[in-house]
Amino acid sequence: MIGVSVLGSTGSIGVSTLDVLSRHPDRYRAVALTANRDVDGLEAQCLKFRPELAVMADAGAARELAARLAGRLPGTRVAQGPDGLVEAASLDSAGYVMAAIVGAAGLLPALAAAEAGKRILLANKEALVVSGQLFMDSVARSGATLLPIDSEHNAVFQCMPRDFADGLQRVGVSRILLTASGGPFRTAALETLATVTPEQACAHPNWDMGRKISVDSATMMNKGLEVIEACWLFATTPDRVKVVLHPQSVVHSLVQYSDGSVLAELGNPDMRTPIAHALAWPERIESGVADLDLFQVARLDFEAPDLARFPCLALAYRAIETGGSAPAVLNAANEVAVDAFLNRRMGFTDIARVVEQTLDALPVEPADDLAALLEVDRRARSAAEQKVTRLV
Repeated sequence: MIGVSVLGSTGSIGVSTLDVLSRHPDRYRAVALTANRDVDGLEAQCLKFRPELAVMADAGAARELAARLAGRLPGTRVAQGPDGLVEAASLDSAGYVMAAIVGAAGLLPALAAAEAGKRILLANKEALVVSGQLFMDSVARSGATLLPIDSEHNAVFQCMPRDFADGLQRVGVSRILLTASGGPFRTAALETLATVTPEQACAHPNWDMGRKISVDSATMMNKGLEVIEACWLFATTPDRVKVVLHPQSVVHSLVQYSDGSVLAELGNPDMRTPIAHALAWPERIESGVADLDLFQVARLDFEAPDLARFPCLALAYRAIETGGSAPAVLNAANEVAVDAFLNRRMGFTDIARVVEQTLDALPVEPADDLAALLEVDRRARSAAEQKVTRLV
């Protein structure tokens, strides 16, 4: 029986993870569940899965959850805040950790899981975007196992030879092709993007995702963060990671080899597939996902991304090519900008403008110290908030 901590259990990835776990009760047990403020959601999950530890990031929400569970689940302890999240990530009974907290808030618990030598199922992009070298060093030092959950990186992982860590060129890989649906505005007239609403931006054509990630998909910042993530996961450079628009979201990514071969991983757009893969790797288990019917799909289309339509993608390439603290600044500014857009404080096309202005405003610093990176994150958020205020 393998204990699993699910960080961000009430989000879309967390819910999918618990669905897969529930299909294999003789193999996995949820030992820790965490959420931000969703007391109703975490209470229901606790009553069903009966974890050892339940954590609310928000202190008030933690008090409410503790009051609701008092006398009902004596075996479940309630904790709160960053310390509680770190505890959930490093719990002795948890061999595996699903790192699915959205945004920079997931950085410290993901690092804690790495330092504790866990099998990390990494769905949180920011752990690598903000602290790539520090995170990978922690994984190597502790002997942790790092498996990607993003459908694109999981697809690349499945198409890679086992010894890819020795260097992609040494194992014959020439480049990585990350697919992207293009989101809801792939064919929209450019002049209409300035008036896009949060509801329209969150209406992804293929995937069921949270609001922040849905907006990132609409701007393709999500794909830009994945480019940065791929560089760290597969020890490569941004010039060897290409983005390909694929509106059907059936081919999840591809790996091109020096002999001309291209290997691709295909499947229905359902996050339970990469979750089940990472849970059982190197074995395979049932995920609950329907078999892919290629006759129903009928066609697969591919096209190059238009950087005039998706300037956030170009900004992400700029950040990883610049290196140092630039990716951390990019991520912090984007989180502030997306939040402002979702709260109707600025327009959709202002997201890229705020991110670019913040990148321009902050100097590039070394990224070899966690405290320094957290300070960069703080200053970038402050600078981005000032940009948003000026737009308003």
